[in-house]
Amino acid sequence: MSPASSSDREPLAAIFGLAGTELSATEREFFRERDPLGFILFQRNCDSPDQVRGLVANLRACIGRDDAPVLIDQEGGRVARLRPPHWPEYPAASRFAGTAAPREAAFLGARIIADDLAALGITVDCAPVLDLPIAGADAIIGDRAYGNDPASVASLGRAACEGFLAGGVLPIVKHIPGHGRARVDSHQALPVVDEPVALLAAADFAPFHALRDMPWAMTAHIVYSAIDSERPATLSPRLIGETIRASIGFGGVLISDDLSMRALPGGLAGRASGALAAGCDLVLHCNGTMSDMIEIADAIDPVSQATQARLAAAELLRLRSKKHFDRAAAETRFAALLQGVA
Repeated sequence: MSPASSSDREPLAAIFGLAGTELSATEREFFRERDPLGFILFQRNCDSPDQVRGLVANLRACIGRDDAPVLIDQEGGRVARLRPPHWPEYPAASRFAGTAAPREAAFLGARIIADDLAALGITVDCAPVLDLPIAGADAIIGDRAYGNDPASVASLGRAACEGFLAGGVLPIVKHIPGHGRARVDSHQALPVVDEPVALLAAADFAPFHALRDMPWAMTAHIVYSAIDSERPATLSPRLIGETIRASIGFGGVLISDDLSMRALPGGLAGRASGALAAGCDLVLHCNGTMSDMIEIADAIDPVSQATQARLAAAELLRLRSKKHFDRAAAETRFAALLQGVA
């Protein structure tokens, strides 16, 4: 598959990372020629507000699209790419359930984070986590979750999504259809969940079903043996088609978790093409390694018409949802809630 310029075709169905705080000449040329849909930032890319704003602008300029999505993982707690001294430290999701007004706290936390991101030009946050951790599960989810009650997680997750959207930032609910039972870290190995579908549907899948109207979701690199005993969700046409799209009812943009995670079998080309063939709209590659990105770009096609429609609907929602914001008042109230004031 030969590369084509952005003038010849739709953007590539990929979100790519980059190596450092500035675009290298090699990265700039690669992104210009291959035209990925968008980009994701990590702590290695973020030094100061002015630097991040400039980097975001340069990323969009090099592909010639000022509306290209730029993603980040800014959950709060352990998973935060923007950190002090330039950005506040936010609590992990597990903190909100214990406040006097959990939904308000979850909303305000997300709304303030969205204000940070919007000021930098970042339009998509890889949050909130809707997973339900169980006893004995790997700690990779842990306090990133709102709790282990499906209804409560759905309620707090929706409040967070509303906070992000009110700030003009698209949330990505993750990790669909549920990562909470994983007994190994999918960054390192492939988790296998053996529970029956009825139990999963009543518990793990329930928060995602409740938030099936959200604009983006990220897959779990997990085998659910009762549904597909051979392939993890990211690579399973049956799980994406029958479970995520049909049973759960998610209709938005479906992006893979990071293709470089060790849970996935085979090489990067097969992972990327396999995820798109299974039903993912986009593939995500995070580490910024040029040889990896070339391999992925050579293996995949531009975004499909169905994906274009989902992306357009998400962007319209983002633009319509933004509301006026008094940050000082929000910060005061958020701090009071975290301190136990009703």
